[in-house]
Order: sequence, then C-alpha cells, then structure tokens
Amino acid sequence: MQEQLTALKHEALDKAEEAKSEQDIQAIRVAYLGKKGPITEVLRGMGKLSAEERPIIGALANEVRDEIKNKLDEKSKKLQEAAIKQQLEQESIDVTLPGRPALQGAIHPLTAVITEIEEIFLGLGFSIGEGPEIETDYYNFEAMNLPKDHPARDMQDSFYVTEDLLLRTQTSPVQARTMEKFAGKGPVKVVVPGKVFRRDDDDATHSHQFMQVEGLYVDKKVRMSDLKGVLETFAKQFFGQDRSIRLRPSFFPFTEPSVEVDVSCGICSGKGCRVCKQSGWIEVLGAGMVHPRVLEMSGFDANEYSGFAFGMGVERLAMLKYDIDDIRQFYANDLRFLMQFKDV
Repeated sequence: MQEQLTALKHEALDKAEEAKSEQDIQAIRVAYLGKKGPITEVLRGMGKLSAEERPIIGALANEVRDEIKNKLDEKSKKLQEAAIKQQLEQESIDVTLPGRPALQGAIHPLTAVITEIEEIFLGLGFSIGEGPEIETDYYNFEAMNLPKDHPARDMQDSFYVTEDLLLRTQTSPVQARTMEKFAGKGPVKVVVPGKVFRRDDDDATHSHQFMQVEGLYVDKKVRMSDLKGVLETFAKQFFGQDRSIRLRPSFFPFTEPSVEVDVSCGICSGKGCRVCKQSGWIEVLGAGMVHPRVLEMSGFDANEYSGFAFGMGVERLAMLKYDIDDIRQFYANDLRFLMQFKDV
C-alpha cells in the first residue's frame, strides 16, 4: 500500500506540472483528492491493516494528499498570474496617445431664457413666485374670471386628472394664490415661471407642454402706462435697446382692458420682411389691467386697488431671440442642437 500511495503521488504531481488551465487543475483535484479518488479508496481499506501498519499508512496517505493539494494550489496560482500577465499585455494602454477631453455640459436654452427673464424683472422690483402644476379648477379657471359655463374655456383644451383637478393650463393660478396671501393689502409684485399643459397638436410651433412666465403688479393707482413702461423696459433688455413695442386691443377674461404686445422686428428694423410677414412687428405676449372681479375674488378692494398682468411663452421668446424654427427642438434632447447654446 505504501508503494501504491507513492506511485499515486508521483502520477498526480506529474499531471499537475503539465496542467495548462484551471479546468485541468480542477480535473486532477477531483480525480485524485475527490471522494471517489484512489487516495480515498486507500484510506477506506485501512481497516484491513494491522494495528502496527495503520498509523504508518494513515500518515503517509495524509502526507501524499497534502503534497498533491499544495502542488495543485501552486500550479493554479502560476496559471492565474500568467493569465493576468497576458491580459495586461493585450490590454495595455498607449500612454503616448492624446487624451480625450470630457464633454462639458451646458445650461438648457429654455432654462437660460427663464433665468434672463427673472433677472430682468428682479431688477424691476418683482419677486419670483411658484405654485403646483396640478391645480384645482377653481384657481385655474374660476379665480381668473372663467366660471364653468364661460365660453373662453373652450380656448384651452385641458388635461383633467379628476373633475376638479387638472394640469394647469397657465401659471395664472399662482397670481390668485399670491394675492390671497397678501389678504387684500398691496403692493403685490411677482413673476411666475413654470410648466403649463394644454391638449394641442405637436408641430413646429405648438406643444402639449410648454414654459410660461406670467407677471402681476397690484397696488394703488396702477395704470396702463405703468404696464407699457415695464414691458418696454423688458423688451429692450431682452431683445436689444434698439427694439420698441406696440399694444393692440385684445380680449382675455382675467384682464380688462386687454392688449396683445408686439415687438419691432429685429431682422428688418420694422421695415417689413418675411419673418414679420411684412408688418414690421412680431407678437410676443398678452397683457392687460387686472379685471376687477379677479381682484375681488382674491380679497382686494377693486375701488382702492388696481393692477396689471402679463403672460409670455418662454419657447416663443427663445425662438425669436435665437432664430429657432421648430419648438420640438427644445425637447428632443439632441446634443447637436443643445451644444449650440453652450456659451449663451
């Protein structure tokens, strides 16, 4: 039995030395040290040996098993080191190649425009307001002088969540909420940027979601001339000092009187061209004096207080400022488009 163990040891050690892979090592380990291997069989037959032979054969069997195990572990380590070395050689980095600079992000053009608008109105003494994007029917419509049977509601096809909750169609509800907080005591001077939602076909100039900035100023003896002065200052700072505005009569349920505001065309300097449809003017926003009913519903005495409000689409302003011809570009996440505004 001693000769058998010694022969098994030399046989296993020779095979371990010749092993070429981890699979070979595992196969040798199972063949010689496994439960059905020859060394285990020798140990099972020790019961037939005499009491004097058992400790000698047992010690030899353990010694052979340890030698085989150590040889297999040593060979496995060498194979692993060789594999890592080969991988490093194959995947080596050429340090002489030029580096690849990391792409630097940029502010989204709509965010940049909103920030510019906010800075202009902060300079005029306005504060920044915000409110929920899911709004109640009362604040979105009724508080803006649009009762449930008002025909002007048909102008805004809305996304309703429940019968009383909807995605806001304008940022005007924040005006009503802000006036309520002031509890009938002015002045109130706020601009409200944010997302609004209307069921609309998505095309080059329309989107079911867009950004809006609305403004409100309520105080004693606020006049239409104040509105024109504020909007003219805004237009000159946003579009350029050579631009001017004009007011045209219009209708909005929450203002009376109401006006559409045009800015002089920057392409033709008001002479008439393709961009302004030969008129010399481009429509940019709607405005007007706050309707007395809106003031009363928000807690203000319409006999003592007056005010003006205005609303502008951020995408429209950005398209005019940067000569963009398709509103969908703002939401397509196309880096080729967005990176043009990196230094804006």
